[in-house]
This record gives sequence, structure tokens and C-alpha cells, in this order.
Amino acid sequence: MSGTAVSTTYADQAARLVARTDQDPWGSVRPSLYETARVISTAPWLPGEPRRVAYLLQEQSPDGSWGEGPEPYRLLPTLSAVEAALAVLRRGSTSAEITRRLATAVDRGLAALRALPSAGPWPDTAAAEILVPSLIARIHEQVALTAEDDIPGLEGWRPGPGPTVPRGYDQAAPAYVAKRCASAGSLPVKLHHTFEGVAGYLPQALIPDGQDLLGSSPAATAARAACASPALTAGAVAALEPVARRYSGLFPEAAPILVFERLWVAAALARVHLPAAALPTVRRWTTDIYDPQGVRGAPGLMADADDTAMAVLVASLVGLPYTPEPLDLFHNGSHYDCYIGEDTGSITANAHALQALGSYLSRHPEAQHTYGPRTDKLRDWLISRQQPEGPWPDKWHASPYYATMRCVTALARYGEDPSSTAVRAAAAWTVETQHDDGSWGIWGGTVEETAYAAQILLSTAAPTRQPQHARALERAEAYLNAAAGRGHRHPALWHDKTLYAPDAMIEAEVLAVREALRTRHGVDRAGTTRTAAERTEA
Repeated sequence: MSGTAVSTTYADQAARLVARTDQDPWGSVRPSLYETARVISTAPWLPGEPRRVAYLLQEQSPDGSWGEGPEPYRLLPTLSAVEAALAVLRRGSTSAEITRRLATAVDRGLAALRALPSAGPWPDTAAAEILVPSLIARIHEQVALTAEDDIPGLEGWRPGPGPTVPRGYDQAAPAYVAKRCASAGSLPVKLHHTFEGVAGYLPQALIPDGQDLLGSSPAATAARAACASPALTAGAVAALEPVARRYSGLFPEAAPILVFERLWVAAALARVHLPAAALPTVRRWTTDIYDPQGVRGAPGLMADADDTAMAVLVASLVGLPYTPEPLDLFHNGSHYDCYIGEDTGSITANAHALQALGSYLSRHPEAQHTYGPRTDKLRDWLISRQQPEGPWPDKWHASPYYATMRCVTALARYGEDPSSTAVRAAAAWTVETQHDDGSWGIWGGTVEETAYAAQILLSTAAPTRQPQHARALERAEAYLNAAAGRGHRHPALWHDKTLYAPDAMIEAEVLAVREALRTRHGVDRAGTTRTAAERTEA
């Protein structure tokens, strides 16, 4: 977060965050172990490999695994790292010391994989059903090849047995998906981002063309180059090198994330007050992002309802004359598919759609006949997805506090009376699950999840008149204020292929909630009354 000196106002901090986000052409997200390991394995021709190998070695945990989060989330990054280490060993391109360290890392990584639970439950991360069995097959190939030939400096060393396919995954899945693509004669765009999972199973005719990042993914881009022509390899170098420069030789799971980041930052800040200094920048962002054909979260991805809804919402909040019509592309009768061909619906994408429609209708009541019935159906669909205890889950985030905050924010503002029971249940669950130190979090308290939980309570009717809510908010405010005085590395809680943390978006959420907590009685701590006109609807 930005500094918390008394002279630093919310408006100053928010304006600086918007300016910093505007100046970053890639997005504020940390490198991905999974993605970097895939580039190590398939792109030895890319400059900077020693830096990536050093990162691979330093990121291994004491238990031999790689990745963030609890054990099930470590399956995919550990598979990726073990396979990459085996690939480097077989190339024989490292010093004797690094070679020995890689062999030790492989032994420890394979042991960690054997120690993982055999039946999950496994997280619903992007294309895990393809990526996990594909990597297990590659590890078995590498182990077999290593068993045939000695590695210079490691004569007699042999890796342990490769991992078995965990229950819940199908070893035949990558080949089956590739076969369906071959039968259709094309590779769907939705597979571009995770192309590395099917790359070794596709006929040459289905390898996507292009000189840019495939599906905004360095791993997919490197995999495309590895199974294509020398011309594509040259193009991959040109596409990957700028990303590597931005991330000090390493790679994130998506690049750039500007659309996603800018919309979420703008919407979070607008929930309390978007500073006048930031308004022209946010309007420019929205003008650039809004697309009548649907908004894509990053270049090379499919248009999706989540980013489209957020573009419609932010446009409404900053007074731009854009309609919700692009969302029509995703409407399926009761709610919105996140993208064409989606397997499982997204709770948060639909919560954002309800916010977008509700905000638009509040400014354009003449559109009630078109969008009113849809908001009613959307409200009912969201309520039907609430868990009995009160929270909502979602596939884009590991924490239920994120999805629950999104649903409560939408339902409390635009859900009308039928939503009240659901909102109260969510608030009760939130109060009950607060930690002793005032924080919230599924794997221990975090600043991010505490911000979401506090927003849930702030969105309920008159939280300060409910003693339990008021006490919970006081404790949350104390926790967030104390955390703001320390440097903070946000844990990875967001789902892509593995867990990641979009830092600027998290900063915006925390900044906005701290301001809302500070002013929740209608008068800020300096005694200045805030008028309704000073708050931007969200």
C-alpha cells in the first residue's frame, strides 16, 4: 500500500495508484514458477536461461515442492519444475555445481509429488485437466531418457520413478482434446492460453500461426515455437524477450494484464470516491477498452463476460455513453456465460454483470423494459448459487471472501427485497469467520481477504447499528491500519493456471475499504462531512 502519513489523503493515494497503473505497460503481477519452468523446458534458445534456472532452484520449498498455497495447489507448479529441471539436466548445459543442485532438486521434487494426496480435492485452475496429465507424461519421458544415458558429472545418477496420475485426472485427456480439435480441423481460441498442454499431441496443421504471444501466455508461446518452424522460433524470441525484460528474465502467466488490472482498479476506487485527478485517465482507459464485440482480458484471449461487464460498469461510473449491449453476446437466458464454450459458470462474472446492468439502469431508466427482466433473473441465479452457510465460491479466486463480497455488493445495491435474506446470511457468515486478530482468510488472515470481508459488512444495511458488525469492522480497521504501516507481500489467491496475486488490484481494494471504514459514520476522522455527491456509485 501507499504510505499512511497523516498528510497523505485517500485522494492522493488513489490518484498515485491510478497514475502508476497507467504508466506500467505490463501490469503489476509477480513471475510465475509454473510459466517460467515451461519456458526453461521448451525454449533453451531464449537468452537468459541461467537466471531462470537459478530462480527455479531458489523457489523450491523445504518439503521439495514448488508453488504457493496448500498442497493441492502445489501439484501443477511442482510437476512443471521437475520436468524443467530434467530437461536442463538432459541438455548438459550447466556447470557441475548447478547440475548437482538440479539433480537434488529433481529427487526432492519427485518425493514431494509422491507425498501429495492421491485424490485431492484439486483446485479448479485453468485447464488443469489437460496440463497435469500432459506434464506427468513428459516427466515419464524425461525419466526414461535419463535412465538410458549418463548425464555428464552425474554418472550413475538416476531419477526416482515418475509420478502417477492423481485420482480425478485422466492421462488420456490431452490426446482426447487434441483428437477432437483435429476432427474439427481447428484449435479453439480458448485453448491458446494453455496451448502447452496439447502441443505435443496436435498435428502440425493445427499449430497456431503468429509472431506475438499466443493466448498472452509465455508458456504457450514457447511451446508453439518448439513444435513449429524456425521462423516461428524467431518470432517467439521477439515476443518473449520484452516480457523477460519486464520480469527480470522470468515470466508471468499472462502478459500484459492491462485490461483486467485497469478495470478492477477503477471499479474498486470508484466504490468510495474516484479522485478528480484520476478521472480523465480512467475515462481514457474505458474508451480504449470498451468493445461492442465484447472485451478481452488480454490480447489473444477470448472475449469474456467478466471483463465486458466491468467495462460497462466503469463506463457507467465515469459517465461515458456506453450501453450494456456487448453483454448480450454472453446471455444464456438465466445468467451470463463467462465466455462462449464455458464449462462451469462464474459467480463473480455474473455479480459484475448485475452491478453493470443495475448501474446503467439507475442512469437510464428508459432501458428498464430491456434489462429489468434480466437483472431479476440474474439476481435469482446468484441467490440460487449461495452456499447454505452464507458464502459464495468462484473459480477465479481461491477465497470465498472475494466472490461473496462481489455478490453482496451487487445484491445489496441492485437485488431488491428478494436479496435481503441472502445478504444477511453472507454477513452473518462473515462475522462468524473473523480471526481473533481482526483479519479474515481461508489459509490464515490476509490484508486482501480482510478488505473483502469488511466490504461485505459495509454493504449490509446500517452495519454500524448492528453491534456485532460494528465490533467486527472496528477490529478489521485496526488490523488493516496496522498492516498498512508494514511492507506487505500479498499471498497469491487468484486462479489462472496456478495461483497469482494482481498487486495493483489488491492495493485498490484495500485502499478503498480503508477509506470506507474511516468514513463509515458519514464524518471522517478530521471532522469533514462527505456528501452523497462525493461518492461514486458502485
